[in-house]
Amino acid sequence: MENHPTTLADWLARLETMHPKAIDMGLDRVRQVKDAMALEFACPVIIVGGTNGKGSTCAMLEAILLRAGYRVGLYTSPHLLHFNERMRINGQSASDAELVAAFDKLDALRADVSLSYFEFTTLAAMQLFADAKLDAVIFEVGLGGRLDAVNVLDADVAIVTSVDIDHTEYLGDTREKIGFEKAGIFRAGKTAICGDPVPPASLVEHAEKIGADLWLFNRDFNYSGDKQQWNFSGRGRRRNSLAYPSLRGANQLLNASGVLAALEALRLRLPVGAQEVRTGLALVDLPGRFQVLPGKPTIILDVAHNPHAAATLAQNLDNMGFHPYTYAVFGAMQDKDIDGVIAQLQGRVDHWCVTDLPLPRAATAADIKHKLLAAYAGLPPVAETERSIQTFATPADAFANAMSRAGENDRITVFGSFLTVAGVMEFRNSEHH
Repeated sequence: MENHPTTLADWLARLETMHPKAIDMGLDRVRQVKDAMALEFACPVIIVGGTNGKGSTCAMLEAILLRAGYRVGLYTSPHLLHFNERMRINGQSASDAELVAAFDKLDALRADVSLSYFEFTTLAAMQLFADAKLDAVIFEVGLGGRLDAVNVLDADVAIVTSVDIDHTEYLGDTREKIGFEKAGIFRAGKTAICGDPVPPASLVEHAEKIGADLWLFNRDFNYSGDKQQWNFSGRGRRRNSLAYPSLRGANQLLNASGVLAALEALRLRLPVGAQEVRTGLALVDLPGRFQVLPGKPTIILDVAHNPHAAATLAQNLDNMGFHPYTYAVFGAMQDKDIDGVIAQLQGRVDHWCVTDLPLPRAATAADIKHKLLAAYAGLPPVAETERSIQTFATPADAFANAMSRAGENDRITVFGSFLTVAGVMEFRNSEHH
């Protein structure tokens, strides 16, 4: 018998090597273990999938339900700084002790079934939340939907925030194929919400085929607004004069509308008043989603790592007002459409500080520099003071370089993989302590 892990760090190290594949699509093993766990939720289960906007949607749902006095469990991934961020009860990250207890319990129940890191931790979250006797649980899908470990749960309300091209090697290379995978979280007779203004036909067809109660943006719910406030209108209710969500950025009203549609669908089981909605949206906090840090130069953290998210980041940068120079700290996984991300942002970035990342499947800084040089190849040459591309070994090094060169009226946008943003956050935290 191998040494049984006793700390969270030991457990996470063991989970890294427990299963032969990092991503193993398919639910048979997960379902087998879930059945052994005899897991039941008496409370509503909300599952959130989509290409971009999942984290924001989960954070808004949690914030509003907490303001309304409900006991809420929230499971998200990946984490930025600490694994514990993935499992929250009543707005607080789970403690090491709680996680170790849930891992131990699951380990005993799974017998000899092999589970990947994500599958094991997802089932452990379900165990943790089931034991905590909550009023609502929210689970964010890891990848896709249909074959994601989260999908062994039956959602009372399933939200698909947006459908765009990402993870093509697992989900397919068209919005129609990806839409079908995302729609896999919908259930017969239950509420299915799609916040994408142009939903793929495959998603709509699947929802209709299984008999889900599909809510579509612009058909069943929508929003309107001016500079001061916005209004939501659903099937049976309106919510007027709402404050803008504290999360910044162009897509947040779409995300917030999907959240309010979900709450309307659950109104008999989880009633929420107007004041709770207003306060929840005003107070919601989500690190790394167009997060603008106080001080000079302006620093923006954003985990945009596909072209759809990069287009939103570009739009948000354009809405910020004038900065003489924009520095970018950028690192990404090699399976991402890096050329597509660059295409959205090259007109807005003057100085690129590209970085290696501490994972074998990351693109190297040299790879990214090569792609940037190709993107700029057709443009007239400019002085190095106007445009530069430099490579660094770590996000901290790249960020330190940008800070050393940026003027106080310039801005630095740190984006790409979660690891890029996390690396800079850790560096800043260590500087401030």
